[in-house]
Amino acid sequence: MDRTGVTLTDESLVGQEITLTNCDREPIHIPGLIQPYGFLLCLDEHTRRVVQASANTQELLGIPAAELIGQGLNCLFEADRLIGINAQLDQLREGHRLIGVRLDYLPEQPFYKLILHRFDALLWLEFEPVETSPDGPLDMPSLNDALGQMLAATSVVEFCEHAVQQVRAITGFDRVMAYRFAEDESGEVVAEARRSSLDSFLGLHYPATDIPKQARAMYLKNWLRFIPDVGYTPVPLVPVRNPASQRPPDMTYSVLRSVSPIHVEYLQNMGVEATMTISLIRDGKLWGLLVCHHYSPRLVSYELRDLCQFIGKTFSALLKSKEQADAYAYQLRLQEKQARLFGLLAEFPDFRKTLYDHLPAVKDIFDCGGVIVSFEGDVATYGGAPARPQIQDLLTWLNTTMQGELFHTNSYARHNPAGVAIRATASGILAIRLSHTPGDYLIWLRPEVLQTVTWAGQQQKAEVLKDGQLYLSPRNSFAAWSESVENTASEWKPLEVDAAQEIRLRIADIRLRLFNEIQERAHTLTRLNAELERSNDELDSFAYVASHDLKEPLRGIHNYSIFLLEDYADKLDADGVHKLETLVRLSQRMEALIESLLQLSRVGRLEPELQPVDVNLVLREVTEILRPRLEQTGVQLTVASPLPTVHADPVRLREVFNNLLTNAMRYNDSDVKTVEVGVASGKVVGPRGPINSAEYHVLYVRDNGIGIDPRHHESIFKIFKRLHSQEKYGGGTGAGLAIAKKMIEKNGGQLWVESQPKAGSTFFFSVPK
Repeated sequence: MDRTGVTLTDESLVGQEITLTNCDREPIHIPGLIQPYGFLLCLDEHTRRVVQASANTQELLGIPAAELIGQGLNCLFEADRLIGINAQLDQLREGHRLIGVRLDYLPEQPFYKLILHRFDALLWLEFEPVETSPDGPLDMPSLNDALGQMLAATSVVEFCEHAVQQVRAITGFDRVMAYRFAEDESGEVVAEARRSSLDSFLGLHYPATDIPKQARAMYLKNWLRFIPDVGYTPVPLVPVRNPASQRPPDMTYSVLRSVSPIHVEYLQNMGVEATMTISLIRDGKLWGLLVCHHYSPRLVSYELRDLCQFIGKTFSALLKSKEQADAYAYQLRLQEKQARLFGLLAEFPDFRKTLYDHLPAVKDIFDCGGVIVSFEGDVATYGGAPARPQIQDLLTWLNTTMQGELFHTNSYARHNPAGVAIRATASGILAIRLSHTPGDYLIWLRPEVLQTVTWAGQQQKAEVLKDGQLYLSPRNSFAAWSESVENTASEWKPLEVDAAQEIRLRIADIRLRLFNEIQERAHTLTRLNAELERSNDELDSFAYVASHDLKEPLRGIHNYSIFLLEDYADKLDADGVHKLETLVRLSQRMEALIESLLQLSRVGRLEPELQPVDVNLVLREVTEILRPRLEQTGVQLTVASPLPTVHADPVRLREVFNNLLTNAMRYNDSDVKTVEVGVASGKVVGPRGPINSAEYHVLYVRDNGIGIDPRHHESIFKIFKRLHSQEKYGGGTGAGLAIAKKMIEKNGGQLWVESQPKAGSTFFFSVPK
C-alpha cells in the first residue's frame, strides 16, 4: 500500500504518490477495498465457497475474515434459507439483485439487505445492515407527478430541473446538481436543488481533469455510486488478491467499492461528507451526472438509491428527444430572427442600409458576442468587437486566406497568431462574403470561453506539506485545463453555419437584383437621353425655322402700319391714329420676341467656338456699346480686380455680360446706382454643388437694385418669364436670362443668382479656365 491507503496493482504506479499527472492511470476498479458501512463476500462461481471477504466481518459478524475463507454459505444460513439464496445465485448476471435476509447463526442480528451480482468469475454478496432509517415512506403520487413533469419538459434545462428536484425529494440530500459535459469533457452545473442556506453552484464550470478517464468509463458501466461517509477508513479484502487470478477482483459493479483517495480529497476540499452520483448516458456516451452532496454523513437506503437510479435511466432514455426539442426550438428562434432580417432586407432596396442601420438585429441572429459589417471600406460594429486596427488586420487576413464564400472557426488564434490579441472578443469567427471585392464581409464574433464561464474553485490555493510537496488538490487541475483551451470559443453549430450561408445567398440575390435594376435603369436613361436630345434638336430646328419664317410677314405688318400713319393720319380721327400706333408698337414687340426665340434656338443648335478669351477685353467691348445707356441711367460700373483669361466662345461671353449688365441697369431705382464685376474667391457652391476651383473661374455681376425674392430665383431663367408688367422697368422680352443661362451651360458652366428684395442681386457664372 502507498501512504494514501490504496494498494497499487499497476506496476508503473507502485511506490508513487497519486498526482494529477498520473491519476488517469489510477486502478480505481480494483482497489481491493470497500467502504465500512457494510461487508462483502466473494464466492467462487463454481464451488460457491468464499474466496475473499472484507476485513470488517469480525466487527459486523464476530467472525474473522480469514475464518470465512473456503467456507460455504451454510456457515451463515440454515438449509431452508440457503435454498432460496442459491436459487437467486443461479440466475445472477451483472445487474444487482436485492433480497432481505437474516443471518441465522446470529439470531439477535437485524435484517441485512443482501445485494447480489455476478462479475469477474465471482459471485458477489454485499451486506448492508437494515437500520432505523431517517427516510420517510415514499410518496408515490408525488413521484408519479414528478415523472410526469419530466416527460412534459420542453427543454433540456427544464428536464434537468425536474430531475434534481425529484432526487432531492427522495433522498433528502442538501444539494442535488445536474452536471452536463461539454465536447472537451469539461462540465457545467445546469440545474440545482439545494438547501436554502447554501450558496448556489448553478452555472459553475469544472475542468475535465476533475473526472479522470477511468472514472468516466466506470460511470458508463455502473450507473450509481454512493458514499454515505466521506471520512471513512477503507476496509481491505482478505486476501487482497483473488487466489485464482492472482490479482484484486474487478469491483466495477460493487456497491461497497471504495472510491479513489483523489475523489475523497476532492469532496473534503468542498466540505462534503456524503455523496451520491447517478450517470446520465446518451447513445452510449456519458452525457452528464446527477450529483448529490450532503454536509454531514447520510445513509440512504438501497431501495431509494435504486429508485434514483431508475430516475437516471428514465432521464437517459428521454434525453435524446429533449435535446432534439432544444435543437428544434433554437432552430425556430434562428429562423424567426432570420425572417426578421430578410424582412428588413426586402423593405430597404439597398441591403447596406439594412445591415448598417439594424446591427442589433444582425447580431441577434446567433448566440454571439458581437458583429462586424465591412463594405466598400465602411466598417461598423455592434456588441463586443476588437479595435479598428485589429479589425483591419482581420479583414486583411480574410482577404488572403479565406477560401470560398464562408469561413468559420472557434479558434482564430490557431489559424493566425495575431488572433491571440483579440481572443477576448473574437476567438470564434463566422464570416461570409458580401461581394468579391476585398474587405467586404459580414462577421459574427464569439469571445474566448475562458471569458464567459465561472470556474468552480478557481481561486483556491494548494496547500504545502512539510516535505515541500503539494497536496493533491482537484482545483490544481484548472491551470492545466485553461492552458489547453485558451484562445477557444464555443463551437458554431452546423445549423448556424447553414443559416449564415442562407443569409449570404439572400444578400447575393439582392445584389444581383440591384445590379440588374441599375443596368436596366442605365439602359432606360440612355434611351431617354437620346430621345430627349433628338427632341431638343428637333425643337431647336423648329424654333429656328418658325422664327425665321415669321419675321417676314411680321415685318410687312409693321411697315404697312407705318405707311398708314404717314399717309392717312390726317384722314383718321384720334382713336384711329391711336390704334395704328398700338399696332406698330405690338409688331415691334412681336419682332423682339421672335428674335429672342431665334437667338435661343441658335444657341441650342450651334456648338460654341471655344478659345482662350481675356475677360477684361470682352468686358471693355460690352462697356463701350452700353456707355450711352450707362451715362443716361447714371450707373457707376467698377471692376473689383483684374479679370482672368478663360476658355469660352467670345461672342457668347459678350452676350452674357451684355444681358447681365443691361438687367443691372434696368432693375435699379436707387439714388446712386452701382454695378460691380469681379471674380469670386474661396469655396463657391453652385446649384449642382461645390465648383471645382482647379477647373473653373467663377465671375459675378453685382448690383444694388431692387433685388429678387428667393422664391423666384429659378423661374427668372425660364423663357419669356417676367416678374413685372410690360410698362415697368423699361419693358424687355423676358428671354435674356434664359439665353444667357443656356450659353453658359453649353460652355460647361453654371449660372445662378443670390438676391433678396431691396438688397440688390449678384449673378454668378462659372467658366472653364
